[in-house]
Amino acid sequence: MTTTSQWGRVVIVSALLALLTLPAESAAAPPGGGHDVIANLFEWPWTSVASECTNVLGPKGYGGVQVSPPEESVSVANHPWWEVYQPVSYQLTSRMGNRQQFASMVSTCHAAGVKVYADAVINHMTGQGNTGYGGTTFPDKYDYPGLYSSADFHHYPNPCPESDGQIHDYGVRADVQECELVGLADLYTEHDNVRTNIANYLNDLLSLGVDGFRVDAAKHINPADIAGIEAKLARPAYLFQEVIYGAGEAVQPQQYESTGDLLEFRYGTNLKAKFGGGNIADLATFGQSWGMEPSNKAVVFVDNHDTQRNGSTLSYKDGAIYHLATVFGLAWNYGTPNIMSSFDFGDNDQSPPAQANGMVSPVSCGNGWECEHRQRWAANMVGFHDAVAGTSVGNWWSDGTNQIAFGRGGKGFVAINKEGGTLARTFATGMPAGAYCDVLHGDIGNGSCTGPVITVDANGNATTTVGGMDAVAIHAGSKITGSRVQVSFAENATTSWGQNVYVVGSVPALGSWNPVNAIALSSAGYPTWTATASLPANTSFQYKYIKKNPDGSVTWESDPNRSAATGTSPLTLVDSWR
Repeated sequence: MTTTSQWGRVVIVSALLALLTLPAESAAAPPGGGHDVIANLFEWPWTSVASECTNVLGPKGYGGVQVSPPEESVSVANHPWWEVYQPVSYQLTSRMGNRQQFASMVSTCHAAGVKVYADAVINHMTGQGNTGYGGTTFPDKYDYPGLYSSADFHHYPNPCPESDGQIHDYGVRADVQECELVGLADLYTEHDNVRTNIANYLNDLLSLGVDGFRVDAAKHINPADIAGIEAKLARPAYLFQEVIYGAGEAVQPQQYESTGDLLEFRYGTNLKAKFGGGNIADLATFGQSWGMEPSNKAVVFVDNHDTQRNGSTLSYKDGAIYHLATVFGLAWNYGTPNIMSSFDFGDNDQSPPAQANGMVSPVSCGNGWECEHRQRWAANMVGFHDAVAGTSVGNWWSDGTNQIAFGRGGKGFVAINKEGGTLARTFATGMPAGAYCDVLHGDIGNGSCTGPVITVDANGNATTTVGGMDAVAIHAGSKITGSRVQVSFAENATTSWGQNVYVVGSVPALGSWNPVNAIALSSAGYPTWTATASLPANTSFQYKYIKKNPDGSVTWESDPNRSAATGTSPLTLVDSWR
């Protein structure tokens, strides 16, 4: 936790371990086989994390879960979220649960094929309070009986150059790494006993099966100190370091590449600049050429717990824009994605849903918990990301502003429409011929789709429509079976500014009467709105047209439902709004 929080990315301890003469194959591996996406279940209790690994993360293809700091933290009035970033001891009793629950969670996640990365707060201890969640008491922020005393912390004048002991100048390395961050007692990580205490804590977590660590506030620890701590680990670990880039600052992310990978903060701010107000067509070259870390060193995120509070990135509060940015990030070929899962907050200090004593309540999505990682635009795009692993971007198309589309080596295709009107065209997808479930509006299972289907022809082309502020995505794993026919809809309807017309119906390919999954019609021939959908052959169905209004409300045409049936040949339906 910090005001200038630096998150680090999941990293292979490679150069360091080589120096320690460990063979390369002994280094801990990142989530592999394309299953590398990490879900950041921020301040979820351990029992809820375990359940999520079994029921959601494993089945959806997530490779790892990032869990909040498991050490005992300070307990203060109103229990703000940042309590967990102020350790008072290294025992595993926190507001998320106890040691036994933590160990059980790790085992359960492993059984689901999900690796566990613990947030490790090793730069500092507390800045206030005198009691921890496990009952530990301490007289002041420099005295933790049996663990640390005043000599184990940085002070003025040596080595901190500031008379008040606080960071004032990010242009001076000693300020950044040897003074206190927002009043938090800064550990003297140059000292061997301090490194040993930290390593013992991390080794305890490794003994319970933890696969690696997020190193909180790594920017405020000298890389040599991180290397010294890593050298004391009982086995290789997969680390990720929090180092925020700052122009002209003395401490920069690339200085930490030898001790691990980096959480790339510029990624989220760049996406906000393009999705939040700029042109997403500019993203054709998005990656290292934008001044960011190399792809294989970067863990990337649209937002995290700090940035969603300081406003430097998008967040769940930005609605459709946030969803589209997440879709892009999971479809693009840069970095290892880290997906934020938030609790609702109205002020920046607010606690997660919790009991009066601060213990976090079991997660109930929709009741104080956002659970972004479960939504189709995140969860189903994890499957897309896994399916296209190792492929390059191709068949890039844009309208020059805010409509884009691209393929991924014949394994996947996505089209994103950050405009209010419908995008309708024939796209070169690069995909093999066949019928594919649009995973942003349906789920794939047993060769069938619960939502709309996109047909790719023998030339790799697909004609489809993408609704305003929406996207479509298909991938190799979303191919469906069964005979299908193309059904063309033509609806004569007048609309007011900002309205768009859709068709929705009784079969999954028409959204199963759910307006969210309705098929967007093109206004190119206004007042005739048109679209073509892929429906099962020899199937009777009912349908209606709807108008989606600028405020998000839906206007249905009048009863009764329209009826039609497919055969084995294409079908055209011509209607007028009623």
